[in-house]
Amino acid sequence: MFQGETAGCSTAKPQDQGWAWMVLLAAVVLQGLTLGFPCCIGVFFTDLQHEFQASNSQTSWFPSIMVAVLHGGGPLCSILVKRFGCRFAVMLGGLLSGLGMVSSSFCKSISQLYLTAGLITGLGSCFSFQAGVTVLGYYFVRWQTLANAVASTGVSLGFTLWPLLSQYLLDEMGWRNTFLIFGGILLNCCVCGAIMRPIKLASGSLPQSVKPEEEPGSRAEEVQLSSGASPYHSMFQQHTRRTKCFQMLQKYLAFDIFCQNKGYQIYTIGVTWMMMGFALPHVYLVPYAIHSGVEERKAALLISVIGFINIFIRPLTGLLSGHRLFTGRRIYLFSLAVLLCGLSNFICVISAEFSVLILYCIILSIAMSGVGALTFQVLMDVVDMDRFSSALGLFTILESITLLIGPPLTGLLVDITSDFHYVFYNSSFFLISAALFMGLSFCTLEKKNKLREESKTHLHSPSIYQYSETSTEPKAESQSPPAVEYITSI
Repeated sequence: MFQGETAGCSTAKPQDQGWAWMVLLAAVVLQGLTLGFPCCIGVFFTDLQHEFQASNSQTSWFPSIMVAVLHGGGPLCSILVKRFGCRFAVMLGGLLSGLGMVSSSFCKSISQLYLTAGLITGLGSCFSFQAGVTVLGYYFVRWQTLANAVASTGVSLGFTLWPLLSQYLLDEMGWRNTFLIFGGILLNCCVCGAIMRPIKLASGSLPQSVKPEEEPGSRAEEVQLSSGASPYHSMFQQHTRRTKCFQMLQKYLAFDIFCQNKGYQIYTIGVTWMMMGFALPHVYLVPYAIHSGVEERKAALLISVIGFINIFIRPLTGLLSGHRLFTGRRIYLFSLAVLLCGLSNFICVISAEFSVLILYCIILSIAMSGVGALTFQVLMDVVDMDRFSSALGLFTILESITLLIGPPLTGLLVDITSDFHYVFYNSSFFLISAALFMGLSFCTLEKKNKLREESKTHLHSPSIYQYSETSTEPKAESQSPPAVEYITSI
């Protein structure tokens, strides 16, 4: 199997040319199959409720688990990529996704769906998506930003096509046969993975750096202590295990960055809080429309409208945010997009007419395009790239927790009140409060940094100031071994 140094791995210098564009095409399809898939679950919401006699809260656990595992399985995927390579991880993810949906077609209870479609399919989608994004960092150097922007259009394509296909198959053959067909469709992730053949990087670059981070004298000390059966030997082994565990946590879950980097801390808390409400319209929009008297086919069309507009708006948002005018200010664009998402939800409260819901979907889609295009770009702005993958691990795990509990808690509120409007009230509350928190906090942090810089200019020379302004980052690097991270892009 492919080791970490060949995780990415074909012939000399294939970057930005030739086969790289086939890999990009595979990444587009892959993101449509994985990230785009959960958006269609709302189409089956009502049928699953009737089939299993489940409440809104019980039914919403199924898509919540799927989305939470898809986002939160990042560190596990990173370990898999390092050990076996991107191609293996993508293909394994495709097998798990297909197996999960095929198994779901035979489920006899809603709790079984939690395991099959929720956990297994979600984990498979996570492996395929994150490994597919990682491999782009190996195949593209000069055109890496463009490649990531083009690959993200696959999500929009998935948002557009999955609901339409789901509603058609549901009408023709029921949800069980539809899930069976979905299992076969998701197996195409294996085809995408087969296209992502490994790249051999320049000789001598990665193989030496990817070696385990052992202290030079640790092995000799271990041999000395293991030669005798003293009680210190068992104490040393326990200490060694704790140290290795701590190093693994620090490598894949950047708690040190979270404690020392105020920008990362604010952004992670803000996005984690935001996710409590961000996924609610995707889960409940179709059930809300059907409950309000909209025809089922038209209700499924609402999600497709969101995806279709995303196809065009998301790349434009990425290009706009890449302008030098917004360098260092992308967090404010992101906060503005989140704020617009929250405000747009009030349209659904005003009326549930189909024309009004279409207007809501248009505005929501524009705002979502900004959120989707900027989420990881802002993270790259606040964290050094050599620690990006570990910062991403903690970031995705925390947001997956709120993605998991948000829809079921809101579903419980709907069950108690029998009023779908609380879905949009809840979503607006979390989105607006998160947007204000991030925007105001970064504004305050920026003012403090300016005051600190002004005070330092009177005491230090410009060269000394240049190194002291980012004093927190070198500390984080000195506390952890300088390992080369293999996730280069997201």
